[in-house]
Amino acid sequence: MASDRANATNAPAADAAYHDLARRALAELGAALEAVPADAATRMIDEIVRARRIACYGVGREGLMMRALCMRLAHLGLDAHVVGDMTVPPLGEGDLLLVSAGPGGFSTVNALLGVARDAGARTMVVTAQPGGSAAQLADTVIHLPAQTMADDVGSASRNSVLPMGSLYEAVQHLFFDVLSVMLRDRLGQTPEEMRARHTNLE
Repeated sequence: MASDRANATNAPAADAAYHDLARRALAELGAALEAVPADAATRMIDEIVRARRIACYGVGREGLMMRALCMRLAHLGLDAHVVGDMTVPPLGEGDLLLVSAGPGGFSTVNALLGVARDAGARTMVVTAQPGGSAAQLADTVIHLPAQTMADDVGSASRNSVLPMGSLYEAVQHLFFDVLSVMLRDRLGQTPEEMRARHTNLE
């Protein structure tokens, strides 16, 4: 009973803490999206549109965001695949490898960039560290300026309220969905056409 009373007493403070954290997170997300270079979405769309087929890859939570992007590309009728799936085709001339390397580079990401380049495919990296190792291996670099695990340690005044690389991943999610709307318009498609391509096996 005492613990129930204590929990009830602490509830208003917890509610206030939630709303404070949410407001700060939204402010950080908005500031990061505003800081994305103005031509980033257009350059990314140009590469996607010119590609015969597209393979997407990322690790960890970034990988989940890349899978979400790949799903939207498929909804747009593009030949898009997630690296690691058994049905992903080989890449070659005219194709695009689209990867995420928020902190600058990962061993698997860098290796795949090399494989795609050697096969004649174009490469694009989405990253918060445009001077990182993955960016140096890519044809196109899309800079999303947000905290990752490469810079989440230091002065509390500079750190995101969100843990580790969560801010970058949240920026990815919204940036990719805004990009999908722009890409839909570029391809002359309708929301209904996108919806018609959504799986019915759920």
